[in-house]
Amino acid sequence: MQVTETLNDGLKRGYTITVPAADLDAKVNEKLTEAQPTIEMKGFRKGKVPMALLRKQFGERLMGEAMQETVDGAMAGHFETSGDRPAMQPSVVMTNEDWKPGDDVEITMTYEALPEVPDVDFSGVKIDRLVVEPADADIDEALESLAKTAKTFVTKKGKAAKGDQVVMDFVGKVDGEAFEGGSAEDFALELGSGQFIPGFEEKLIGVKAGEEAAVEVTFPEEYQAEHLAGKAAVFDCTIKEVKKPGEAKIDDEMAKTFGAESLDALKGQISERLGAEYQGAARQVVKRQLLDQLDGLVTFELPPSLVEAEAGQIAHQLWHEENPEVEGHDHEKVEPTDEHVKLAERRVRLGLLLAELGQKEEVQVSDAEMTQAIMNQARQYPGQEREFFQYIQQNAQAQQQVRAPLFEDKVIDLILERAKVTDKTVTKEELQAEVEKLEDA
Repeated sequence: MQVTETLNDGLKRGYTITVPAADLDAKVNEKLTEAQPTIEMKGFRKGKVPMALLRKQFGERLMGEAMQETVDGAMAGHFETSGDRPAMQPSVVMTNEDWKPGDDVEITMTYEALPEVPDVDFSGVKIDRLVVEPADADIDEALESLAKTAKTFVTKKGKAAKGDQVVMDFVGKVDGEAFEGGSAEDFALELGSGQFIPGFEEKLIGVKAGEEAAVEVTFPEEYQAEHLAGKAAVFDCTIKEVKKPGEAKIDDEMAKTFGAESLDALKGQISERLGAEYQGAARQVVKRQLLDQLDGLVTFELPPSLVEAEAGQIAHQLWHEENPEVEGHDHEKVEPTDEHVKLAERRVRLGLLLAELGQKEEVQVSDAEMTQAIMNQARQYPGQEREFFQYIQQNAQAQQQVRAPLFEDKVIDLILERAKVTDKTVTKEELQAEVEKLEDA
């Protein structure tokens, strides 16, 4: 086999690979010899089919396999010898398209090699890590918010007003006939909550306990139950009780409704949650500071194919953010702008830098970390967690999409250990302002 370099321009590489016909023929014979003992054919005992007949029967298919295996082996050997790492899948084309058995095979292989990434001294990297301690006012605000969700009602005299709760029995009828699912007893309805179809709750404003009311409404045209959509209905309601919102008490009893043993325990839980939220936001700011500094530390040639692919993805994503009504790729190709290309160059440069450092430092994402990350994502699909988990397990590309941010975060942590990081206490508002800067960038 002969490998000849035809292109070496920057990161671009080109080679011709010539596979002698004799090598292919020998490989086919080797495959036939290996398979012969197991082959049965009419008129011959198992393992006694003549080689000439086997070649006639299976030679063409085995020749294709021999070609593929030989070329794959040549490529693997080339990359091992040269040390090149292709930025994307190499382009492989058979040059002699009029090839016939007995001819040598000539292959052209082209690719872009990943660049050599220089070593970086991280000791000069200086980072301000913003620290926010949950304030008592923040905890009280969260408690008040929880108290509103734990709303209670107390009996009132007089007419029901918006925001009050009406306890009633009702029977819904269409054309004088009660319909399935249209009746209930001791049903508690908060007026103004939007729980019932439009117009229903408004017509109960002003009712009193002990009264009966016939509520006439029309089901929406797009109602989920097709047999009721657009139909006029009458609900015969018997009002049993009218209640007004009770004063929200922030105490041990309220805390127990949220699974805490006491109010102090609930405050502790809120403090931990707020602390985790602040740390997550501060992490975003730290990561952006670090990447901004890394981007200016090193320069190296970037593979054009990677930049082009990344710029195209950025342009496509931003276009969809501006046109959310269009799904998938059902639109004309979005051409990247100079701004998209500049951002793509930054992402590719930082991606290669972090990948190189992670490889040198032998950073690994453990199976346990992958499992935890997949489980966290699966929670976004209630009722379909098992299917989501199986999909990730069976899809290598999906696994890589989960693994990549985990790997990147571990490399970021590695760099932060070597950089000069100073904790800086700030207010919640100051942290939020820094996060908003990231969103606007």
